[in-house]
Amino acid sequence: MKIATEAAVPAPACAPLVVDLDGTLITSDLLVESAFAHLGQNPLRAGGLLAALFRGKAALKARIAVETGIDAAHLPYDPAVIELIEKARATGRPVYLASASNARYVGAVAEHLGLFQGWFASTASENLSSAAKAERLVQAFGEGGFDYVGNDSADLKVWAKARRRIAVHPSRAVERKLLGLDPAAVVLRRDASHLRNWVKLLRVHQWAKNALVFVPMVTAQRWDLVSFGHALAAFVAFSLAASGIYLINDLVDLDADRKHLSKKRRPLASGAIPVLDAMIVAPILVTLAVLGSLALNPWFTAVLLGYISLTTAYTFVLKRKMMIDVVALAMLYTLRVIGGGAAIAVPISEWLLAFSMFIFVALALVKRYTELAGRLDADLPDPPNRNYRKIDLDIVAALAAASGFNALTVFTLYISSNAVLNLYPHPQALWLICPILMYWIGRILMLAHRRMLNDDPIVFALTDRNSLAAFGFIGLILIVAAKSF
Repeated sequence: MKIATEAAVPAPACAPLVVDLDGTLITSDLLVESAFAHLGQNPLRAGGLLAALFRGKAALKARIAVETGIDAAHLPYDPAVIELIEKARATGRPVYLASASNARYVGAVAEHLGLFQGWFASTASENLSSAAKAERLVQAFGEGGFDYVGNDSADLKVWAKARRRIAVHPSRAVERKLLGLDPAAVVLRRDASHLRNWVKLLRVHQWAKNALVFVPMVTAQRWDLVSFGHALAAFVAFSLAASGIYLINDLVDLDADRKHLSKKRRPLASGAIPVLDAMIVAPILVTLAVLGSLALNPWFTAVLLGYISLTTAYTFVLKRKMMIDVVALAMLYTLRVIGGGAAIAVPISEWLLAFSMFIFVALALVKRYTELAGRLDADLPDPPNRNYRKIDLDIVAALAAASGFNALTVFTLYISSNAVLNLYPHPQALWLICPILMYWIGRILMLAHRRMLNDDPIVFALTDRNSLAAFGFIGLILIVAAKSF
């Protein structure tokens, strides 16, 4: 379709309905999500975006739209707004789409839905927002010659020129101003379920992985309250940082998540939480994590900053590199262990580091295996944002098994070394841990093969009854081996 201009708009028999796009027709913001997708494809594009921004917001939107497309079919459309449009069309009213998003995106949405008689959008030289949009609509339909559906403060100047005004889930401040302008304005509210969605978005259930910070306290047998308090503070810092990075990751992966079998239900992908909110909260969480780390010691802060740097690199680059991604994931898990040691001022032994790397590489590979297996079973194409193919399934399983049992080999070498005598007067008891580890590693691999494992084996291991029983027995054996009789 072409951009509707004053000359192109036929004189309507009744006032047309004009609908905003971002935050109104869709529960997302195309500029924000396309910018993150743009940088996610190549972070080096940031320089080009800054240069475009100096030329104005319209130039920035155009630069992104030229290089990064959208999939209009998978955007989170608001069913209440779609219903409003269909009712207007059923009465013979013309409906137009008017958005500050770039014309490429607006045209794609209009073409996909097929509900609009025409559309208005930003170009490379004009940002069609607020007063500019109001002026364009007045030129096309006359002042008071259209009804307008919007959602935020930029729409107030458009509502001022409209005949009737409809707001979709506006902020309280915008709602007050709108009702001051027109007490008869209609306000549509979405089902927020905000707390539940935020808990899901921040992936609070994933905080279980940060329990790895307690590993050094256990292996070093530091049972005092001070050590526990420091380890707990490290747990909180890693949890806040991880949640902040999860938000950024979800912003980068929006398009892929919307096409994923289960990830499409995530709050950002489904539109349950606005992308602008996530963009604001993410840096706040990371900043709180870093500030909290300063209360411990500089070494812990350094480890946390390393974790944040690596996980950011993983989000934008490393997760698309075959095998580099699983090594990076293993390093992120290992950094939690190192951070736990730094928090209580206990050095991490080479043995624990070697064991951690092997076991976490195995679990990262199991994670990739479950993702590929799910796509294979559902007859979906290869993952679009990972450098793996469904035909890699067997080799990924083999590598996971090899890495897992190499971790067991490292543990047996540790038991046989003189280093074990420093902490365990009865190291012979530690051999009982070996069959438990054999069982646990083998069971994880078997469950993954049977499609009975979710896509995060770390979280599974920390919530699975059999795994917890295995860890409990290992804990008892460690106590016996450390006991002086």
